[in-house]
Amino acid sequence: MRRITISIEESLADQFDHLIERRGYQNRSEAFRDLLREHIESERKVSYTTLYCVATVTYIYNHHERELASRLASAQHDHHDLCISSTRVHLDHDNCLETLVLRGKFKEVSPFANSLIAQSGVRHGNIHIVPVQVDMPSRTRHVHLLPGS
Repeated sequence: MRRITISIEESLADQFDHLIERRGYQNRSEAFRDLLREHIESERKVSYTTLYCVATVTYIYNHHERELASRLASAQHDHHDLCISSTRVHLDHDNCLETLVLRGKFKEVSPFANSLIAQSGVRHGNIHIVPVQVDMPSRTRHVHLLPGS
């Protein structure tokens, strides 16, 4: 592991220490590494240098909403190559929470995930995308987290 040293103003250091405490990190190095990874992954997504990813898409919807459940299911079937699994939880008489796990090329996963939470009647949508490196020796596909993840 390589050691680096940084200097920051007192107020920023205090805010960083409070963040470390709130999130339960054991030390500044672990917190800094996670923040740096998060920033680098965000940059990869924005610049589209992320080739492959895994993602979770979570949203709440009213299953009585006209044709919404059917539209969501059809969209998943239309993108069956990206959908690994889905889980639906009935929150109450009207509302369902659904979580999908997706895997594939970032340029396909990201627009599909956004299209799901943009459906009329879907509320409280959230997308979490993690870039991954995909090795394809012979016919078996292996997915690995990127170095440093």
